[in-house]
Amino acid sequence: MNQTEPRPPAASSDASTGRVILLTTSHRVAPGLLSWPAWQALHAADEVLCADATHPQLPYLREAGVRVEQAAPTAQELVEACAGGRTVLVVATAEGDRALTDGLARLAGTGRVAMPDLELLPASYDLPGARLLDLVQVMDRIRVECPWSSQQTHKGLAKYAIEEAYELVEAIEDGDRDELREELGDVLLQVVFHARIAEENPEAPFSIDDVAAGIVEKLIHRHPHVFGDDSAQTPEEVRAHWLRKKAEEKRRTSLTEGIPLGQPSLALAAKLASRARTASLDVPLPPGEGIGYELLTLALRAESEGVDPEAALRAAARAYRDAILTAETR
Repeated sequence: MNQTEPRPPAASSDASTGRVILLTTSHRVAPGLLSWPAWQALHAADEVLCADATHPQLPYLREAGVRVEQAAPTAQELVEACAGGRTVLVVATAEGDRALTDGLARLAGTGRVAMPDLELLPASYDLPGARLLDLVQVMDRIRVECPWSSQQTHKGLAKYAIEEAYELVEAIEDGDRDELREELGDVLLQVVFHARIAEENPEAPFSIDDVAAGIVEKLIHRHPHVFGDDSAQTPEEVRAHWLRKKAEEKRRTSLTEGIPLGQPSLALAAKLASRARTASLDVPLPPGEGIGYELLTLALRAESEGVDPEAALRAAARAYRDAILTAETR
């Protein structure tokens, strides 16, 4: 029987092997806003290292009395630096320290090195929506450096907003989750792009922050049952709150004011009918004959029955498309 050379037993970690702390931070959070455990670890460490001399946290750490050395140790050097029970904290770069962590994993995997305790300490976290900051920054750069994007206007981009909205609706109707996520991103891009262009208006500039602030204020005002003292137990009561608050804000002089006439015809007819019904107006159909008036009658009927005529016709058209495809294969 072949005998193999016995493998040395794995070295066990004890107090003399020390401790390595890998401190990670989010570049989307203002530098210096670190967690309390992170500040405690920074002040208690025997040595604090950072490979990136331009790391945004460094000025704040030094201002707080933390001595940071610029160094990029190898895994072996880091283990040796922890000898004698020392704690070495490494401030990770924005891209992370993959080479270092991989090196530590390889050393630990050999079983021949007495490894220090290893700890990953997140010092700051992304808040929900933090990646929107990345989108704004990318849009800023594209607007300045891209020959095409830098020349775009609100009017020039208008058609893309319509196209992206329709593609989003199609993704919803198809039930494709991956496509839905992508199309939501495309619609969001249109909002951010238009807001970036708006910043450059010399007479009435506004930014994406103004856009967000406006919709936040609107949502709070139109949800008094959530942010105020009113109550709403049913969707119908919520809708009543919404319509009442909207009427207070808009102060419209006509029921048809604010209805875009450029929207698809069936949707336009349904919107007009909805306004009339909400106001309890019994409006007779205008006199006339022909297909247009027949379609108007169907659209009003659909709205009265709670059916979106645009969506209903689109669903029927898709079914008709499938029938055409089936007929082609016969």
